[in-house]
Amino acid sequence: MADSALQEQDEAPIRMGDITDSLGFLIRIAQIKAFDNFFANLGEHGLKPGEFTVLWVIGLNPGLRQGTIANTLRIKPAHMTKLTGRLVEKGFVARATAATDRRAVRLSLTPAGLEFVDAHKDSFLSFNFAEKDNLSDDEAAKLIALLKKFTGLNTCH
Repeated sequence: MADSALQEQDEAPIRMGDITDSLGFLIRIAQIKAFDNFFANLGEHGLKPGEFTVLWVIGLNPGLRQGTIANTLRIKPAHMTKLTGRLVEKGFVARATAATDRRAVRLSLTPAGLEFVDAHKDSFLSFNFAEKDNLSDDEAAKLIALLKKFTGLNTCH
């Protein structure tokens, strides 16, 4: 009898209190929702959202230093090295180092990487638009503008 009472309680709405006013908490829950949508729509390609984002940025900025991409996307250097390694193994990214500075690794998409990004960009971008299914177009635009301002990405194009 006690087990059924506990089960009923677990299915009732959970009180969250003031944490639902925490920007960090709300962003984390929104990230989880966005990742769930990503994997439901694009997970078959074996990439994580961050990996596609890195491919996208490299495609727009061929030859950019790996460290610059990591700094811009707030990826820890060790994680960026592993992520880049996975993208190289998949044949999507090529690394180049300058003879004068072997530490500066520059990244570009391979022909296969260019083809992959081109073939999937519409799915990736339309997936991002599908994330806004609980918002009106005006609400989504306002949220995007506020998040760009909050993150400092409002000056980037």
